[in-house]
Amino acid sequence: MNKNYYAILMAGGVGSRFWPVSTEDFPKQFHDMLGTGDTLIQKTFHRLADLIPKENIFILTNERYNDLVLEQLPEVEQRQVVLEPAMRNTAPCILYASLKIQKENPEAVMIVAPSDHWIEDEKTFSKNVQQAFDFCSENNALMTLGIQPTFPNTGYGYIEYDKSSAKATKSVNQFREKPDYETAKEFIAQGNFLWNAGIFMWSAKSVVEAFQNNQPELYNLFEKGISVYNTDFEDDFIKDNYPKAENISVDYAIMEKSSNVYVIAAEFDWNDLGTWGSLYDKLDKDESSNAVVNARTLSEDASGNMIRTSNDKIVVIDGLQDYIVVDKEEVLLIFPKSKEQDIKKTLQQVKDKFGEQYG
Repeated sequence: MNKNYYAILMAGGVGSRFWPVSTEDFPKQFHDMLGTGDTLIQKTFHRLADLIPKENIFILTNERYNDLVLEQLPEVEQRQVVLEPAMRNTAPCILYASLKIQKENPEAVMIVAPSDHWIEDEKTFSKNVQQAFDFCSENNALMTLGIQPTFPNTGYGYIEYDKSSAKATKSVNQFREKPDYETAKEFIAQGNFLWNAGIFMWSAKSVVEAFQNNQPELYNLFEKGISVYNTDFEDDFIKDNYPKAENISVDYAIMEKSSNVYVIAAEFDWNDLGTWGSLYDKLDKDESSNAVVNARTLSEDASGNMIRTSNDKIVVIDGLQDYIVVDKEEVLLIFPKSKEQDIKKTLQQVKDKFGEQYG
């Protein structure tokens, strides 16, 4: 296994659209959402470990989740858990982790991957990442894996690539914001647009240089700490300086501003598991098209439902179509799938009425 290969596993999000299972104290990446026996972060870690030495996989998360990471990934040491003392979007934490990795190994080539995605064909995933690593080892490049669109989705950003290239690695023309339905249809008709999955590959040298050129203020803030990174004094520096970082995504910070951006169209099935509906799409269904996790069901005239409990509870459902039914200790959610984007808003209403402890 190549000792220059590294990973930054992004595990700091709250996943509030998966409430009531996902909460601020225990977000979705630490749950077995698919009922497979592994949590999402465990699945992602083991997928990356097929290609990358385990000791080179760094987990980026909020400091409140440190113990959860170490508990769920017993093969990880504390040095691999990179803690954010404040929520500042993806650019500051990626720059911070990249500087740490570059100090440890100036020859490092890395992948940045979310901890909560569903990828079925893991061998093909490794093949595509290897392609990207080979390219990034030889070129000053910022790379991303794009997903072939299957329908005009308005929930994802899009990547427009150079149509004229016959190579698997294509130059990116531009990143496009989440479109409306008509624009998404136009993108798909043009044939050179991919969904932006938020999976990035680059050498430590290339990404640090991109921050230096495009985000000098952010770079200078974290560059001051280079002498203490990977030492006992790092925590104090980060506690003092991290909250000063601008709240900005890596897409805005460097990807949209750089001219050396490339994309590979992923050859594996992918789902960002952002909502109960996206989870429903990926799970096996019973004879009534209900997706069931950790439950035993008796259903009558009930179809298209997403049903989840803990401890194999018996659930009896009659006359319910296309609903999310989630039972978790003190909260029972019965919610139309068509309104799943409103769960975030509903969660806020629950916290306002019943108390913060329910979120």
